[in-house]
Amino acid sequence: MKNPAPALTDETALEEVTACLKKNIPLETQGACDQKTVFEILTRAAAAGDSVENTCRTMQDVPCGANIHYHQEKYNDMNELENKINKAIQERLPPRIVNGEQSIAADLNLIPYYGRPNPKEAPYIVRSQAKAGTCAFYAYATVYVIRKNKRVTIAIIAVRNDETAVSIITRLPDKISGLNLRIACLYIDRGFFSVPVIRRLKAPDIPFVTPVIIRGKNGGTRQLLRGGRSYKTVYTMHSQKYGAVTFDVWIVCVYSKGRYGKHGIKYLVYAVYKPPMSLKGIQKAYR
Repeated sequence: MKNPAPALTDETALEEVTACLKKNIPLETQGACDQKTVFEILTRAAAAGDSVENTCRTMQDVPCGANIHYHQEKYNDMNELENKINKAIQERLPPRIVNGEQSIAADLNLIPYYGRPNPKEAPYIVRSQAKAGTCAFYAYATVYVIRKNKRVTIAIIAVRNDETAVSIITRLPDKISGLNLRIACLYIDRGFFSVPVIRRLKAPDIPFVTPVIIRGKNGGTRQLLRGGRSYKTVYTMHSQKYGAVTFDVWIVCVYSKGRYGKHGIKYLVYAVYKPPMSLKGIQKAYR
C-alpha cells in the first residue's frame, strides 16, 4: 500500500516560515518577546489579513501589539530588509525552479493605506486610483516563475513614490541575477505599458508580453480595435517626455456569445517582442 501524499498543515507551514525568517532576518529580542513569537505573530497577521494588535489579542501569553511593532522598527533600512527578504525567498526554491529557461511574470501590487504616514513611511506611500476608500497605497513589485500553470514568487521589491515604471522593471531582474535561470518570456502587467519600459526591455533582447492600454477616441491605440479577425500589426507609441518606440502588436478577437450576458467582440491587445507562442495561444499564455 502506497504512503499517503504529504499534507501541508497550517502549523507546519507556520513552523517553516518562522524558521526561515529567524535564519535570514535576525532580531535582537529579550524576555517573552523572542524571535519565534515575533515572527509567528507577524505571519499569522499577514496570512489572515489582520492587524498585529488584533492577532495578539486572539493569542494567549504573547506580547502586546506595541511590543511587536517596537521590534519591527529595528529594521529601518528598507534596502537591507529587502535584500534579506529576497535571500529568504530564494534560499528554499527547488532546483527545477531556479535552473534552466523559465517563463517569468512581474506584477505591481497595491495595499490600501489609511492615516498620515510618518517620515519613514512617506517615501513608500504612492498615489493611485481610488480603491477601498483611499487613494494612498503601499506598493510592491514581485517577480515569479510560471510553471505548470502555477506561480512561485522568486523576488520582491518595495516601490518608492518617486520611482518610474522603467526603474522598477530595471531593478527586478537584479534581484534574480544570482539564480541560474534564463527568461523564456517575461509577462508584465499593464501598469508597465509605456515608451521607456518597452524600449528598456527590447534593448537586452528579452522576449515579453504586456497588455496595451487603449487610449484615444478614434486614433491612438483605439484604432487597433477593428475587424472581426485576430491579426498582427506594428505600432509606434509617442511620448512628449520619452520620444517614440515601435513594437509589434497582436490583437485577439474573442466572441462573447452571450456568456455573462455579453455579446459581440472583445478585443485583447498585447504589445509583444519575440513571444514564444502563436497568435492563437497568446491569450491563454498571458492569462
